[in-house]
Amino acid sequence: MTELKPLVIGDLVVEKPVIQGGMGVGISLHRLAGAVAKAGGAGIISSAQIGFREPDFQKNVVEANLRAIGREMKLAREIAPEGVIGFNIMVATRRYDLWVKEAVKSGADIIISGAGLPVTLPEHVEAAYHEMEREPKRRVKLAPIVSSAKSAMVICKMWDRKFHVAPDLVVVEGPLAGGHLGFSREQLSEYGADTTDVPATYDRETFDKEVRGIIQVVKEYGAKYRCHIPVVTAGGIYTHEDVLHQFGLGAEGVQVGTRFVTTEECDASQAYKEAYIKASKEDIVVTKSPVGMPGRAILNPFLSRIKNGNRPSIKACYQCLEKCDIKTIPYCITTALVNAAIGDVDNALLFCGSNAFRTKKIETVDNVIKELMGELV
Repeated sequence: MTELKPLVIGDLVVEKPVIQGGMGVGISLHRLAGAVAKAGGAGIISSAQIGFREPDFQKNVVEANLRAIGREMKLAREIAPEGVIGFNIMVATRRYDLWVKEAVKSGADIIISGAGLPVTLPEHVEAAYHEMEREPKRRVKLAPIVSSAKSAMVICKMWDRKFHVAPDLVVVEGPLAGGHLGFSREQLSEYGADTTDVPATYDRETFDKEVRGIIQVVKEYGAKYRCHIPVVTAGGIYTHEDVLHQFGLGAEGVQVGTRFVTTEECDASQAYKEAYIKASKEDIVVTKSPVGMPGRAILNPFLSRIKNGNRPSIKACYQCLEKCDIKTIPYCITTALVNAAIGDVDNALLFCGSNAFRTKKIETVDNVIKELMGELV
């Protein structure tokens, strides 16, 4: 029988080897991250437009987001003083360096970074420590998100050459994940997970082989730096059996998003949670985000209008994504995701994982983690 041991990341120990996926805008903030950390997992706050509730957000986006990073971490720590809490920070966002540095200064235990290759992450972390003018009791752990052995090799090689470091943890995000995906439509098709994307069409064996390849790459760099670098897998993990499968491949933990959306503690609006519960298998689709990246979401009136060429009015630019032209984008992704967070679901982009249609009720974080660990009879 596969034993589910604590996830050990250097001197950081996650008693229950479950990392809650960072979900933005406003889906995983202090309430969810704090609850997951308190239950023994790793709670992750999404930095994406984290300050959207600040009164000056529209006029002072950067300042509002920086304030919110510190505030959300402080509030999460109050829920779980001894828990493992960190941030998910997307490479594709503008001012990426500022969000990373503020997360370090806030006392984050770990930074998970994807939506692009986080080649400069170690540099920004070191800059933050320099600005703090003091060495922390425990250095923040750095975890790039990869989707292939090739991308894992690129990250490890560049960090080794430029910064003489290796990742502390590697997160492998598969093609069944939610939100922005680290795959082109062509790659998704290779794994049987394109727009007809439900678990029944997923070629798990093909991606399992990729996961094993990534683990081998990571082992090589762990050996070079005389350290152990654990690998955590993400995407489509919903049950205890799914967790056991990932551990059987050699993973030492799992990252889970969808299961935590429909919890009492999730920071999302009740309407957003209900959208998951009401969704059918056919409602889960892969769409194109305003910057051209594939993303998985629930089909709703908003997506239907976008598909038919109905472009909503864009009144302001929130400086969110690096490669975004307000003149040509089909809609503002910040507005669409904020609408989701506050409950205006008919005018929202409802990001989700491939298993969102399987959610049937509102649960608690504690029960979700226990079920994933096989602790509920």
